[in-house]
Amino acid sequence: MRLSSTPPRTERGASAVEYGLILIGIAALIVVVVVLLGGQVNDMFNGACENIQAETGTGECTGDGEGD
Repeated sequence: MRLSSTPPRTERGASAVEYGLILIGIAALIVVVVVLLGGQVNDMFNGACENIQAETGTGECTGDGEGD
């Protein structure tokens, strides 16, 4: 009897489905994090821009995050 190192075809298909489900889960988690933290990150960047503008006296902070 010869032992094969590759899984049977049915198990390979199941592995592909499992990897797909993991990928979907990670993508969903990324979307949730971006939605929850997006406003805070935008506020941080705007604050940094305003501080730089105040120190240099030049430039313009654009992009309020609404439709840019």
